[in-house]
Amino acid sequence: MTADADTLLVREAQAGNRNAFDMLVLKYQRRVERLLSRSVHNPADVADLCQETFLAAYRALPAFRGDSAFYTWLYRIAINAAQRQRARHRPVESLDDDEGTFGTSASPSDDATPEALLASRQVALGLNEAVESLAEDQRRALLLREVDGLSYDEIADLMGCPPGTVRSRIFRAREALASRLRPLLGGGGWR
Repeated sequence: MTADADTLLVREAQAGNRNAFDMLVLKYQRRVERLLSRSVHNPADVADLCQETFLAAYRALPAFRGDSAFYTWLYRIAINAAQRQRARHRPVESLDDDEGTFGTSASPSDDATPEALLASRQVALGLNEAVESLAEDQRRALLLREVDGLSYDEIADLMGCPPGTVRSRIFRAREALASRLRPLLGGGGWR
């Protein structure tokens, strides 16, 4: 359904309807910003790169043939913009977005003890450090799956590899995370 809506909006935008492109921007701006924030240290640079991404997409829109999903195409434009700027990855701790993903800033409950809060914070920091230590292709695949909620096929399309490779990268990333976090979690069988 989303692909159909995107296809209609893209066709309208290609026909000159600026409101249709504005709808695409509204729909994907937050995802593009989140994607770019993983590659850029400075939040102001994220905003600039996001704007650059949508401007480049608008200019290239007449050439968009629809061979891939609109977001896949937009994702590639954003990644290329970030790479052109040769941005270095900031710590994964910044993934504490308002959705609480890998969060270290979750609101404490009324019955949370200081010890429980400290333990929770240590696990979250350990998770962030473990994610940061992953190989780039594993980290990217894992974050696209777990943070962005993309399917294996979508990730494969974005990363330019077969879905089986994506599954393997995510499996290895999860194994590495489990190995690094096991001591923090008392040596249990976390997976």
